[in-house]
Amino acid sequence: MSDKKVQKLLHITTFGCQMNDYDSGRLAALLTREGYTLTRDKEAADLILLNTCSVREKPEHKVYSFLGSLKEIKKENPNLIVGVAGCVAQQEGEKLLKKVPLLNLVFGPGEVENVAALVKRAQAGERLAATSLGALGRQIEPELPPDPGLKSQVTIMQGCNNFCTYCVVPYVRGREYSRPAETVLAEARGMVEKGTREIMLLGQNVNSYNDAESGLNFPQLLRRVAEIPGLWRVRFTTSHPKDFSPELIEVMAEVPQVMESLHLPAQSGSNRMLKAMNRRYTREHYLDRVELLKKNIKIAALGTDLIVGFPGETEDDFADTLELVRQVRYDYSYSFKYSDRPFAKAADFEDKVPEEVKSERLARLQELQTSKSLELHRELVGRKLEVLVEGPAKRGEALVTGRSRAGRAVNFPGHPSLFGTLVTVEITEARINSLMGRLVKPAQGE
Repeated sequence: MSDKKVQKLLHITTFGCQMNDYDSGRLAALLTREGYTLTRDKEAADLILLNTCSVREKPEHKVYSFLGSLKEIKKENPNLIVGVAGCVAQQEGEKLLKKVPLLNLVFGPGEVENVAALVKRAQAGERLAATSLGALGRQIEPELPPDPGLKSQVTIMQGCNNFCTYCVVPYVRGREYSRPAETVLAEARGMVEKGTREIMLLGQNVNSYNDAESGLNFPQLLRRVAEIPGLWRVRFTTSHPKDFSPELIEVMAEVPQVMESLHLPAQSGSNRMLKAMNRRYTREHYLDRVELLKKNIKIAALGTDLIVGFPGETEDDFADTLELVRQVRYDYSYSFKYSDRPFAKAADFEDKVPEEVKSERLARLQELQTSKSLELHRELVGRKLEVLVEGPAKRGEALVTGRSRAGRAVNFPGHPSLFGTLVTVEITEARINSLMGRLVKPAQGE
């Protein structure tokens, strides 16, 4: 009998956000403990899990396309267990089992910790949907991946209480729950002991973090994480503008291990649209926080999320969004056409924007953002930036790549011996999505 038959092989495909990446890592760790070995080869797998996203319509469509691609594999291996996890699983539940006959198992974000027991039930012949959100985020102990890598992620909270009118997240990930600070810190320490040097703290809204046991809020937790010996860099995402506090800006300015990058979703530059979206802040409040950030932090890099074509959006509303992009000068933005989502209140709104108008506005917005990204990058030519070298560059022989403190991708000629080290790079060329440079020694900060 071959080794392939003896081993239990697990394949995981992940769609969506960094929270899903983290959940997939936990699924892998929990199932590794049950004797599974990860494989990239779907055809060799005994268990295939698809971790899904339903925040927008397009990722949801990808789910059905992926499952369709498994028909022949399932036909060749009838004992293969196929499961769908994540937000589409939570949203659709048993309906997904009815739509896709090859599925054995459907389970939502709140059932991640129970994956081993659920898989065993599926192996016993049960087709089941498990969508309780009661245990969401309540890990009893940290479950570290075998090799967390140079850069790792730690979820500090789950769920959302904001109920933006376009968003499905509160319905598929439940209400906010903050993990105990000591559990977060223990997980982060364990990753650093295994070689991690940069940690991204994750939450639907990290600014809402509040540990009931210790009383720590997010800025205080951030300080504690940054104190872990051997940890060089800490980042976090995502921040809600209404909760982004001066205290957090103070920590970002004072603590060297906290990076000068921030993802602050605006969604729109129009106060009328922000009110319709139930964002609970104004354009003026948002710009006030941005001004305070830039006043206190050198070379702060800002990213955002923007929606075009929200129901009722006029050309004047869209013009306000374009002006916001010009005024803030984002390093990058993730921009999307509005789409109706299940459970979300805006799905029932009238005055929907025609698809062709949404597409035209998205193209104009992305063209503006491209010009702003290149403009900001050109201002960095000649500057020396601290870079954490991550590995070989995707393009270009003898090039290595890494990230600056502000999160900018930097490519430069270098040797593999630099992987996993902090170096200083002088920027020689600006590109839209990255910077080119040359190595300077010794390493210095931005």
